[in-house]
Amino acid sequence: MSTCFLIGSHLSPDALSPLLDEAIERHIAEYGVTEFLVGRYGRFDQLAAEALRRAKERHPGIRLRLLIPYHLAQRPVDVPPGFDGTYYPEGMETVPKRLAILRAGQMAAGESEYLIASPGFGGSRTITDYALRREKRGLIQVTLLKAP
Repeated sequence: MSTCFLIGSHLSPDALSPLLDEAIERHIAEYGVTEFLVGRYGRFDQLAAEALRRAKERHPGIRLRLLIPYHLAQRPVDVPPGFDGTYYPEGMETVPKRLAILRAGQMAAGESEYLIASPGFGGSRTITDYALRREKRGLIQVTLLKAP
């Protein structure tokens, strides 16, 4: 099973939606990705989840999981419609809450074979830069999207 993590700016424009559709389709059709991870804390995450729900209509075998940075005992989560479950990275219990979102994203990027990113600044840029360093070592393939 190949996994793709999607990350981007919480200020992503709606114009990014068709680029996400294309990138997701390419990852399914050309790279054989069967599982996608996406968060839920910004506009990019919303756009990515919408694009993945559309992709699931065309490719019912793919799985969509919600990346959660906080333990379910601390912050229960209702799995949104269209998601197949959650993903809580192992070892997150010891991460301070103020760093949990960034660390969960880094762990997801560290455990995925593919990354689709439209980084802005802050955490999404930090995680994308981390993935790009991993890409140089052949550990992940990064697709960068640029909003029109």
